[in-house]
Amino acid sequence: MKRIKLFGISIFLLAGISACTDDLNTEPKVQLSLEQLLQQDPNAIEGIMSKLYGSFALSGPNGPGSSDISDDPGESPFLRGIVNLQDFTADGMKNRWGDDGLDQLTTTSNWDENNKFFRYLYNRAYYTIPQCNNLINILGSVDVANEEQVLSEIRFLRSLSYYYLIDCFGKGVLATENNFGETSPLPEASRIELFNYVESELLAIENTLPNTNSYGRANKSVARMLLAKLYLNAEVYTGTARYTEALTFTKKVIDEGGYSLAPNFVSMFSGDNNSSSEVIYPLIADPLVSQSFGNTTYIVNGSLNSATMTLSSYGATEGWGGHRATKAWYGLFGNLGTSTDDRAQLFWTAGHTYEMTDYKEWTNGYPSIKFRNSNFIGATTPTGFSGTDFPLFRLADAYLMYAECVVRGAAGGTINQAVDYVNDVRERSNAAVITAGDLDLDFIIDERGRELNLEGHRRSDLIRFGMFTGGSYLWPWKGNTLNGTSIPSTYKLFPIPVQALQANPNLTQNPGY
Repeated sequence: MKRIKLFGISIFLLAGISACTDDLNTEPKVQLSLEQLLQQDPNAIEGIMSKLYGSFALSGPNGPGSSDISDDPGESPFLRGIVNLQDFTADGMKNRWGDDGLDQLTTTSNWDENNKFFRYLYNRAYYTIPQCNNLINILGSVDVANEEQVLSEIRFLRSLSYYYLIDCFGKGVLATENNFGETSPLPEASRIELFNYVESELLAIENTLPNTNSYGRANKSVARMLLAKLYLNAEVYTGTARYTEALTFTKKVIDEGGYSLAPNFVSMFSGDNNSSSEVIYPLIADPLVSQSFGNTTYIVNGSLNSATMTLSSYGATEGWGGHRATKAWYGLFGNLGTSTDDRAQLFWTAGHTYEMTDYKEWTNGYPSIKFRNSNFIGATTPTGFSGTDFPLFRLADAYLMYAECVVRGAAGGTINQAVDYVNDVRERSNAAVITAGDLDLDFIIDERGRELNLEGHRRSDLIRFGMFTGGSYLWPWKGNTLNGTSIPSTYKLFPIPVQALQANPNLTQNPGY
């Protein structure tokens, strides 16, 4: 079982920033300043870094009922927000709870600036960013071990936060160590400005990050993977395609990272996946020492229900009966009963219907059993919280990114290598191999669904492929209609939360809201 050192630090790194939301304008609850702490004990940087990394998976420093921000500790964690905004808004997954806000996400309808689930992700990003800024400033006046590497890791975490702001909201404020503590509201930064900043930051730290690092911490490949994803979506974000650059950094991950495909697909989504050779960057979970309703607990427990399933088979003691896949996901495999693809077997069909006639009915649609809390190797003791790490970046994604870039005309790759990478991914799951004649954009978006659904990519993928808005591609309950209907192009971005607009008069709302 994993043991994660979170150090229980009760210090708030944040000293206050007036740029984003009122939630960020808090008095630091400290007995020692962060600077004093590091001066007295330079080794405390390890615990502080763990806190920063944990901000993407945990709700707060004192267990699942605590929160770093003044939002619900169960609903608001970063990873939970990624699943809600990237997967439930897309074609493959739906939630049945009917919660106000979540229901609008799952039906891609009636989005507005008052939806708390938009606020949660926005606030989480602007919690982590000023934490990073403050720590960068403090490290300018104290000495810690491996300071250049530590600074590079902090800049990566800040860039990761900005990446989700670019992708989801398309604008914000550019808060850095240089304007930290500014009392006047910061000016609005456009999507291109944020893109350019993140690009420059990742390029700057690429060579100062180590080739390898402790599990769950950033290394060169992690930064390169984020940079490759930034370039992969550059045409959406800036209007200028950057597929050649995306391919360049994807190749670096593949050729220099030292990762290899896991022999078994399910092993990457099991309770002992911390030993996977494929996972490039995980968000760490532990059922005992880092409990959260917002890490993979949300995915595992949310996809289980004792009414139709045996919870202990998946290492769980609780089933929340919330999430099910739609035919837009499992339909990609054809007949599930005869498919040889191992990934086609990761849906619970007994007692459930293929069609999702009523998305609020648990037995409509097939629950995904891709993620589970049971160990792939050895015995499992079921727990209420998940210990399965979330693979934010993994090698199979890099292989499919390589193939997409080549098909889109990027320089520096070959179609033969692209086919080989796609077949490596497919053969791992006993799916039929393809030829160069099969490899086109239609195939790639489907293969990304088969391989990567429920991993926080689908909405961004559909937008990049021109399939998310409009009516050319429909899925169950798109636009709150059984068979799907057209949704406006403005839904390619989420609205800026009303609290952020009220806190900073320089911010403007996205079009259509």
